[in-house]
Amino acid sequence: MRTAMGVWRWRRNPLRRPTDLFEAWVAFAALVCVLLVAPAVGWVAGRQVDGTLQQAAHEQQQERHLVPAVVVRPAAESEQASGSAADPSAQRTAPHRTQIVAVWTAPDGSSHQGTVPAAEEPSHPGDRFRIWTDARGRLVGQPLDPSSAVFHAGMAGLAAAICVAALGETVRRLVVRRLMHRRYIRLDRAWAATGPDWGRAGAGS
Repeated sequence: MRTAMGVWRWRRNPLRRPTDLFEAWVAFAALVCVLLVAPAVGWVAGRQVDGTLQQAAHEQQQERHLVPAVVVRPAAESEQASGSAADPSAQRTAPHRTQIVAVWTAPDGSSHQGTVPAAEEPSHPGDRFRIWTDARGRLVGQPLDPSSAVFHAGMAGLAAAICVAALGETVRRLVVRRLMHRRYIRLDRAWAATGPDWGRAGAGS
């Protein structure tokens, strides 16, 4: 609101000072930054982030596979700890699930056994479920979904636009504050020059 009000200082007025006109131009520049520059920067940033994330999502979907696994037995505490250290990405996907020992066959035909989060609780030996692995059977996290990539790109673009708008408004406030400081200095000097004669008859003659 103050940015828009500063534009009104363009109006012709006998009392208008040069700093008022400069402040009006600063307010206009800040308004353009908020209404045009910030959305443009947000759109460009969102497009770039979306392109990067969509490429990452495509690569992950090509490299990661959903394969069937069979429960062998519940994992002991020592195996749960080692499994968490060996597969941090899998642990992040389900941090509160019970760990189990399972066997699975990788897309390349190799057989694997390891500690993974249980798909259901309680899990019983022989239960079947599916896990995400790479082509060699190593546990990986779920691939990025394209719709999630769009959401994250939109949030990144919005954050960039807000940052640019906030930067423009911050610069405007700093400039106005500096102008006000200079005005007070000039007012103090003028008062110091005329103050001793204030109220005296014929002081201005």
